[in-house]
Amino acid sequence: MHQATYLGESIIAENDELHQQAGYGEPNPDGTLQLSLLEGLFLTEKGRLTVRDTRGRTLTTRGMLRMFSKTDPQFRTRYIVFSDLRSRGYIVKTALKFGADFRVYDRGVKPGDDHAKWVVYPVAEGNALTWQDFAAKNRVAHSTRKRLLMGVVDDENGVSYWEVRWMRP
Repeated sequence: MHQATYLGESIIAENDELHQQAGYGEPNPDGTLQLSLLEGLFLTEKGRLTVRDTRGRTLTTRGMLRMFSKTDPQFRTRYIVFSDLRSRGYIVKTALKFGADFRVYDRGVKPGDDHAKWVVYPVAEGNALTWQDFAAKNRVAHSTRKRLLMGVVDDENGVSYWEVRWMRP
């Protein structure tokens, strides 16, 4: 079981073994590993990580989900999609610099060895998406040479994926 500390914006694991094994987080120069809140929650839920606050108290998955959702109203929806993709064997990284939630690497591909195949936008079923929003998301995917993947979360926390890509007739 790996140990980590919650520091507000991120979770710091004691070593970078999780990165070497499965592509989690970003290694720090001091040998620690910076995990996103999504990664930290996922690894805790899977029993691979124990996260403590700065006072040494162990955080539960339920407590983490509640705490992280306070600062990000879309956290739950994003986490459900993140967790589903990771559970299917994909490596999921942030795509903030692309204007998307995630970039997703195909199974067996390591970040840095090849490019991500998709940019992913999680959305709760029933949430409205305008054609302008949809076109903007499509433009981001096209300009970064990735496929657009919409992860739609239903009321039972199931995820349906809709892939969009440009085609030439």
